[in-house]
Amino acid sequence: MTEFNRRQVLMAAAAATAAASLPKFALAQSREETLRFVHGSVWTALTAGDLTGSRASLALSCNVYDRLVRFGRKEAPGGGFEFDFDVIEPELCESFSISDDGLVLTFTLDPAAKWHDGSPVTAEDVKWSLDRAVSAETMSKSQLASGSITSPDQIAVVDETTVTVTLPQADRLALPNLAMYLAPMINSTLAKANATEADPWAIEWLRTNAAASGAYTVERMSPDGAQVVLARNEAWTGGPLPGFARVIVQGVPEASTRATLLQKGDADLCLDFSPTDLEVLEAADGVKVIQTPQPSGFAALVFNTQMAPFDDPKLRKAISMALPYEQIFETAANGQGLKLYDGTWEGEPETGVFPQPMPYTVDIEAAKAMVEEAGHAGLTVPLYYTVGKAGDFDPAAALIQEALAKIGITVEIQKTPDAQYAEIVTAKTAPMLLERSLALLPSPDYFFRIFLNGDSRWNFSSWANPEVAEILPVARYEADAAEYEKMTKKLVSLAFEETPMVMLWKPTTKAAMAEGVTGYTMWYHFGPDFRTLDRA
Repeated sequence: MTEFNRRQVLMAAAAATAAASLPKFALAQSREETLRFVHGSVWTALTAGDLTGSRASLALSCNVYDRLVRFGRKEAPGGGFEFDFDVIEPELCESFSISDDGLVLTFTLDPAAKWHDGSPVTAEDVKWSLDRAVSAETMSKSQLASGSITSPDQIAVVDETTVTVTLPQADRLALPNLAMYLAPMINSTLAKANATEADPWAIEWLRTNAAASGAYTVERMSPDGAQVVLARNEAWTGGPLPGFARVIVQGVPEASTRATLLQKGDADLCLDFSPTDLEVLEAADGVKVIQTPQPSGFAALVFNTQMAPFDDPKLRKAISMALPYEQIFETAANGQGLKLYDGTWEGEPETGVFPQPMPYTVDIEAAKAMVEEAGHAGLTVPLYYTVGKAGDFDPAAALIQEALAKIGITVEIQKTPDAQYAEIVTAKTAPMLLERSLALLPSPDYFFRIFLNGDSRWNFSSWANPEVAEILPVARYEADAAEYEKMTKKLVSLAFEETPMVMLWKPTTKAAMAEGVTGYTMWYHFGPDFRTLDRA
């Protein structure tokens, strides 16, 4: 059995977090201790997993609610920190252990942990929270199922401070899923008091009320969702106390206005701005910009492999040989992010990580000959993308159109309103797409399960490779790291060979903040975690 203890984690991190845990000398209302975060959205639900929740809601929930465990963090290549998928630490629990066969996860609660109302956190609360996650109609249900946590029968109370989760198989994503915002721990007494017969899991009440134990409490919020004020929970036991005693979360629709507020010192942190504003902010005094590549993000040219003419892998490969990758990266991605087209491996990649740079070969003449040999010369094909992503995809589409004309293919650009585009993607009626997305967790088999296998909306290419379908159920439960790596390398090789999509670049999450703000971390939800921030 492997055991993980919070005290060990905190001792290891003590040097890095000492400043955040110093007494604050009663400056709770001072400007120095108040973080002002401006963003382009509004909150629509306080509890993560709510089907009405906006992006802002997800990030907000992470600061108000605890999970049993959390991901560690590591230094990011673009500055600041990023979450570490390979390190999981106690949060609401004091320690956790994994049985030798990987089937039983045991969580021992911190006896000092309390809900925001002062009542103690109990094992019954944890069971109710996880029962809700796998039973209620929320996003949590499908996400936890990806880690084989699907039934209340799997969750058991051992004693007042101990809970076990028993798995049917040793699933590599079970514990990571419990570290995500979609597994929040909820004060069950408070939630059940506000549940109804029609709403036994108190979804409606929890949408606008918190029943939490996290590092911040909700001090007040506006009915329209434009502003939320958070106050530090001085009794929080989940880690070092946050550096900011108060956080003001403000929705500001105009990107240029958000940038101006940051430049003037009227805001401390912003994650949503245009490429033009980014250039201004990078040059502004008193402002720093941190760009962090999204571990499982991608932008790609996607082919519908179940629809003519892209059911022909030769045509897909020919197009991959004709694209001006560098120009697309410099114009569509503004040269920011990681290139996914300059791989140098042959036959088998060096690692099974995905997305990763693919070894595409650019050869216009060879691509043109391949198109002619396959009988596709003179082809006319529409290229769809959403208006909401036009900033990236307008220049990419123009360059693709120009490049494919050289190999005898006419591209008709179809920039489509968001709602209409969503219908097209769901119905799988578009032969070719420009798409940008990401997996919540940077696990290769998880990525393939979502985007490159099965009959789901997110399998944009409708790719159905029998070898991939055979590997994935085995890889998911493979405990041996070397065997798992062997399987994921094969998955990457197959994706390159059959080219269901041409990978273009890995986007970055861009954060602009006051020069004195420290401790910024890019989390898996791509929203701010206020708990790690401080002011120098």
